[in-house]
Amino acid sequence: MSIIHRRTKTILATATAWATLAATGAAAQSEIALQPFPVNHELRVDSAADARFLLDGPAGKYGFIQVRDGHLYRPDGKRFRCWGVNLTGFSLGSAQIPPHTEATEMAAELARLGINCVRLHFLDLPKTQTVKPAGDLGPDPVPVKQMPSALIADGPTSQVFDPEALDRLDFMFAELKKNGIYVDFNLNVGRTYRPGDNVPDAELIGSAKAYTYIGPELIALQKDYAKKLLGHTNAYTGLRYADDPAVVIVEVVNENSLLEFWMRNWLRGERVEGGANHQLDMTPHYQAILIGMYNDWLAANRKPAQIAELRRLAGVAAGQPIPLMRRGNHPDAPRLRFDAELDFVTHVEVAFHAEMKRFLQDEVGVKSPIIPLADHTYFIANQPLMRTAMKSDIVDAHVYWQHPAIYGRRNEPMVNTPELSIVQKLARSATVGKPFTVSEVNHPYPSDYGAEMIPILASYAALQDWDGIFFYTYETKLHGKWTPHITGEFDIALDPAKMAQMPAGAMLFLRGDVSAAKQVMTRSYSTDQVNEAARLPRAAMPYYTPGFDMKLPLVHGSRVSCLDCTPSLPAPLPAMNPIVSDTGELSWKTDDGKDGIFSVNTPRSQALVGFVSANEKVQTRNLSADIGNAFAAITLSSLDNKPLNLSDRMLLTTTGKVENTGQQWNARRAMLSNWGGAPTLIEPITGWIQLKDLEGAVGVFAQPLDGSARPIGPEIKGRMIEPGWEIAVGTPATTHYLVRVVR
Repeated sequence: MSIIHRRTKTILATATAWATLAATGAAAQSEIALQPFPVNHELRVDSAADARFLLDGPAGKYGFIQVRDGHLYRPDGKRFRCWGVNLTGFSLGSAQIPPHTEATEMAAELARLGINCVRLHFLDLPKTQTVKPAGDLGPDPVPVKQMPSALIADGPTSQVFDPEALDRLDFMFAELKKNGIYVDFNLNVGRTYRPGDNVPDAELIGSAKAYTYIGPELIALQKDYAKKLLGHTNAYTGLRYADDPAVVIVEVVNENSLLEFWMRNWLRGERVEGGANHQLDMTPHYQAILIGMYNDWLAANRKPAQIAELRRLAGVAAGQPIPLMRRGNHPDAPRLRFDAELDFVTHVEVAFHAEMKRFLQDEVGVKSPIIPLADHTYFIANQPLMRTAMKSDIVDAHVYWQHPAIYGRRNEPMVNTPELSIVQKLARSATVGKPFTVSEVNHPYPSDYGAEMIPILASYAALQDWDGIFFYTYETKLHGKWTPHITGEFDIALDPAKMAQMPAGAMLFLRGDVSAAKQVMTRSYSTDQVNEAARLPRAAMPYYTPGFDMKLPLVHGSRVSCLDCTPSLPAPLPAMNPIVSDTGELSWKTDDGKDGIFSVNTPRSQALVGFVSANEKVQTRNLSADIGNAFAAITLSSLDNKPLNLSDRMLLTTTGKVENTGQQWNARRAMLSNWGGAPTLIEPITGWIQLKDLEGAVGVFAQPLDGSARPIGPEIKGRMIEPGWEIAVGTPATTHYLVRVVR
């Protein structure tokens, strides 16, 4: 459809590039010129476009966040949700624990974006960081001396905190708290060990994932670190971290599970100096510890006849230790052997986390909810891991859409595949009676479709009534050391689309503009089902539950009710396109896996996400679009808490493709061969946005905003049309507008 001839000469300058655009297809994107649009957090100040009003600071003023009735609550009885980011610092010019000036700016900026929680991730890294160039996912990082950005001091051990880094942490925490932002402390994440730690095989085990469950020295060092960190008194608040109600969550380990190692063939015991060292295998020393623990456990938990049969199955003589199988033997293994190993590994994992929780609460005095570990690997079954997770205060999960380290084919729009979306992968872990958080999530860069993530995820997280979302990751920029372009796959801090959408997502999820599902569908698993899931093939991912309808989490609430109990499964839903939530607020439509469109239709927030031009008839009560871009994510949010039809101040985001200047895709268009440089470019969403049914409006004005949310150019005066008002967008190039309605 040609779109020029229906418009007046006054906006011809913004329309001349569209004369030959088709309504669908990649050509529409390629013919709208990319425009510079850098993000600069240093220049941003408080403005009418902020979402700071969603925060209620200082953090912790009501007391510790509590677990009650399957959700997080403030002590005064009000529901609490986290809309957050991880704080890390892996790119040059970034720092996880920034200097005081940057910390003050960052805390205020996060609050403006509607962020009320941060997850402090990789605090246990050394003062001297190792940094990889953008796009390098290989094993050999490039060491770069930086200002202190993590806690561990240089020296012979990993047991001493750097005083300057600790002071920065204290100051940053205090600034976050002042701004109403809570903190999630990760404990064991990326710590590596030094000669003075007296850790066996320290030079071979890296960050020691899985070893941390069984190595006595490693367990003792984890407790020591937790006590030093959470028992430390913050110089700026006067409180120990364990006593500060601004600490919302404490996490014991990150992406670290002994069960995962068992299910992924990483207990081989072949990691030796100079060896092939495939993936994350164990060294012979730690495998011997594990095998010894296994045989002791068998002696206490299996009958002599069963142990004798296990010896026969393993082909070992009496008096010799019974070994663990390799993953390749799992599918055909007799249940006696398979179940024994699974029960043992589960026992080790559950016992470790029970002891760590006891230690944190009884010996350190932690009062915040505790997360033991996260469900983070979707190509293995999660039911065995859930035996550990369901004993926790909070169930947690991680997910990435087409993670660059593990996903061969990339740069595909999630909006075209609703039944394979990140929502599906996350919803598999939510559990009856437990709060559910997502402490890592992202559509990693590069992607032409990264703008779809926040509105889709925020909406379904609210539908599912989850308790927290933390995007991975936000890297604080050091003054004079950063350039305005995206420098890593995961850092969202300089992404113009994601930064524009953070306040809109906060209103969808944190404010609760999207309603929770009217009906929650539950499923349960017998012991046999849980055990058998552990050896199902990858083709059964992500639910490893034959007969489960993948549409269900897009329609109703979805929870696991119990494990090792009477099995149950919701009945399949009828075929539907679009897939519509039982609230009627969310709709997801595709056309045989292409031209997907997702829409949100609530009183205070509405959205159109996906191939909008190919679905011009899809609209909401107050929002529709007539644009030349093939793909876009458009949101409209009330900033004064009134319904949109009565709102006097709204945030309009119009986001699409983001690129660095000069970046180049590889031949497969799966990753960049050249990451390019500054400035970051956007494809401006170009055309007309209709704001409909605005009660009593006599004028509508849209103020374009720059990457610091400051006005650029004059207000755009809306034109009255039959359904309401329309605004010409695209010039100047921007990702967001402050809309003012005169009544």
